[in-house]
Amino acid sequence: MIKVRVKMKTVIRRETPEDYKEIYTLVKTAFASAEHSDGDEQELVERLRASSAYLPELALVAEEDGEIVGYLLVTEITVGETPAVAVGPLAVLPCAQGRGVGGALIRAGHEIAREMGYGFSVLLGHACLLYTSPSP
Repeated sequence: MIKVRVKMKTVIRRETPEDYKEIYTLVKTAFASAEHSDGDEQELVERLRASSAYLPELALVAEEDGEIVGYLLVTEITVGETPAVAVGPLAVLPCAQGRGVGGALIRAGHEIAREMGYGFSVLLGHACLLYTSPSP
């Protein structure tokens, strides 16, 4: 069997209300077989989106060929009296994992947060999953 790796162009953009249903399904699918999941991550996205911590500029999707394959939600928090951002949930469809989609979303989120004046972020998630290098 021959395996061919196709490098697709990934576009990172802000979510829109039209994306919400697809994002819900993506997050649910991405966490369905995750070892460290309570199965509620898609509902967490809904709750955070409805909260005062929601920053629409930092709700990002990764799109390939018109399909959303990754999602990152970054929300506002306060550490002591210092405004900051919390990074997560981060979700990538299983078929797109290991290609750098999650890393691209995090880099874009950090860049936008810096431009918005946030000095630091807190990363939420499981360390073994967040620091895995893309496959060659």
